Amino acid sequence: MSHIITAGNPILKETAKPVTVFDKKLKFLLENMKKTLYEANGVGLAAPQIAVSLRIFVADDGVSGYEEYINPEWVPVGEEKTIDVEGCLSVPDLYGEVERYSEVLVKYQDRHGKKKQKKASGLLARCIQHETDHLNGVLFIEKALSLHKGKDVDE
Repeated sequence: MSHIITAGNPILKETAKPVTVFDKKLKFLLENMKKTLYEANGVGLAAPQIAVSLRIFVADDGVSGYEEYINPEWVPVGEEKTIDVEGCLSVPDLYGEVERYSEVLVKYQDRHGKKKQKKASGLLARCIQHETDHLNGVLFIEKALSLHKGKDVDE
């Protein structure tokens, strides 16, 4: 399991580099990210959060199951947005309301470099947007409409 870096670390403010090599090192990194995600009870984890500046995140929204997203790009499906509470493994004990698109279409690659795409809504759509922000050097606290300490009753 990897150490999750927290806000203030300069890596979290960088734009992550695209993945160009799909090899054993990548598979090892993905397995490590999966272990780290579950160990931390997270919904999503981006590579920059473990100090690896690559365009990768892993996610498990509890419905769709575990998935790996390499070089992801998303576009909104429609104009509908929702506001919901988000937290972040790199910003412990801080939560905030963030407005995100309700549904997105994400294009990405799997661990073998195969191109994929899927539509996502609900928590998975929110997670895809949140984790892609990490790949672009943006933390949710920069987008939050309000912030508060401690878990929200809804979570």
